[in-house]
Amino acid sequence: MSLSTIRHFLNEHKRSLIWLSCFNTGVALFITLVLPTKQSFAVNWVFSMLIGYSINIVIVLTRWIIWRDKKPHRIAFLLMCMAAAPIGYFIGGSIGMVFYGLKMPSFVTVMKNGEGILVIMSIFISLFGGVFFWNQSKLAELEAEQEKEKARIAAIERQAMQAQLQLLQAQIEPHMLFNTLANLQGLIAIDTQRAQHMLEQLIRYLRASLNSSRIEQTTLQHEFDLLEAYLELLAIRMGKRLQYQTNLPEQLRRQAIAPMLLQPIVENAIKHGVEPKMEGGSIHVSAETDSEFLHIYVIDTGMGLPVDYDENKPAPQSQHPNQSHVGNANVRERLLALYGPRASLTLSANQPQGVIAHLCIPLSTQVH
Repeated sequence: MSLSTIRHFLNEHKRSLIWLSCFNTGVALFITLVLPTKQSFAVNWVFSMLIGYSINIVIVLTRWIIWRDKKPHRIAFLLMCMAAAPIGYFIGGSIGMVFYGLKMPSFVTVMKNGEGILVIMSIFISLFGGVFFWNQSKLAELEAEQEKEKARIAAIERQAMQAQLQLLQAQIEPHMLFNTLANLQGLIAIDTQRAQHMLEQLIRYLRASLNSSRIEQTTLQHEFDLLEAYLELLAIRMGKRLQYQTNLPEQLRRQAIAPMLLQPIVENAIKHGVEPKMEGGSIHVSAETDSEFLHIYVIDTGMGLPVDYDENKPAPQSQHPNQSHVGNANVRERLLALYGPRASLTLSANQPQGVIAHLCIPLSTQVH
């Protein structure tokens, strides 16, 4: 048996070995204080350790010989523990006798000298220990099953979040793509230079969007690149009715973030704020941090919030999936699932007009 195998065995059974050592020490203390033996606690402790570990080894070997990797029946296992006790007692006791240079007594001598009570006691202790370690093993199995179930649930949640992300992209991309292609078709005939620029931005956007659909975590740099391509496409289509600006500090470019958290917010700002406004408006996207949170702001100068807007009010069931309230609710659900209750999305009025969307994400929280 190699040293690494022994080390692996000790690590795997560390808790059981600690319990067994404490158990053996308790038995030695009981024998010293209660039973009329002439030995010191130190001697009783050595014998208790030798006998206890010998019984345990006999139990482990017997279990392996009879059941191998199969799970034994509880009653059969406890009977085996009781049968192993006298065998382990004499093996451990004999080792102790040799260690102290004492003459090894026969079984009959042991029984005549009144030490038979120790043999009987070892049987009951083995029975008690068998019940204890059986329950410990059962508890460990339940904990392992619970961890497996947690891992399974986490995998399902990740799959659900990925499906939700893909569904969100499916909601965002088609109408934007069709509008862009329609505009591109018109521009080709009248302004080939703008058409070429629009096509380049469309390719840039689709490439970044495709990458986002395949990953669970991205960077702010990637998300801002995606937003800039998206906003540039809209700016070509809307002309002077849309001005935009992004501000991402150098130190935040590699900051990790879940994909597709920003674009639904920006799309809401365009679709429900800037686009319906006759003269259009502007979009400003920025990011900053404090000691605990990443703050991302999407500020528009569009139509502003409805008079009766309440972000705590559930979205109506009849509302179209792309409408603003539902889009914000989807972002909040993803924030809760990915970052926990400390993450938030809040909307407030911008002065003199428009909306400030504030995305707040804890820096200490990794994407689940």
